[in-house]
Amino acid sequence: MEPDKTLTVSTLAAYFDPTLLKAYASLPDFEGLCKEAQTHHFYMVAVNPAQVALCKELLKGSPVRVGASVGFPLGQSTVRTKVFEAVDAIENGANEIDYMINLSELKNRNWPLVEREMEEIVTACRERNAVSKVIFETCYLEKQEIDTLCGIAVRVKPDFIKTSTGFGTGGALLEDVIRMKQNVGDDVKVKAAGGIRTLHTTLAMITAGADRIGSSASVRIMQEYAARLENGEL
Repeated sequence: MEPDKTLTVSTLAAYFDPTLLKAYASLPDFEGLCKEAQTHHFYMVAVNPAQVALCKELLKGSPVRVGASVGFPLGQSTVRTKVFEAVDAIENGANEIDYMINLSELKNRNWPLVEREMEEIVTACRERNAVSKVIFETCYLEKQEIDTLCGIAVRVKPDFIKTSTGFGTGGALLEDVIRMKQNVGDDVKVKAAGGIRTLHTTLAMITAGADRIGSSASVRIMQEYAARLENGEL
């Protein structure tokens, strides 16, 4: 598949959710994240819930949205805890919620719990006009498990399904993005995240059907794209 030749710098920037999820990130790190997001016109900054209010204030007056990672990165909180965390983050200013599924219950084939968790978190987001994203952590999943999760997502209809946290044993794979998109079609959008550090990988993910890209290398990727466009290399 060939990348979209009409993709401009501004339209590419709108795919990006630059992330800062390190436990040791400091105030200057978050100030830098928000400044870069505004400068490059990225869609959203992805942070842990404790930094949502800070980033909301740093981005005041900007169209850049704030996203919170819930049940992150292991997904091993109770459904009630994840719902509370999502609502709390929204009340603190989060526009979007990326939550990690309960992989242990998935591996136990407790699909009713996996679906109920998705329903409750997605409903909590929808009622508060927040975007919901369901993280699969595909590096731990069999193909059939990805298919089943996609089927649940088609029923529940979160805004996005997402490949990875970036904290697992592997990140986004092109084959997984293609598989997820084929399963959900236009019913649910797909976010590719985890290990996306190059322009080549970014364009491949978008061509495969990713509607959003989560990356901590967003600025570097955008700089490369702008340079290659200017030099007539794309």
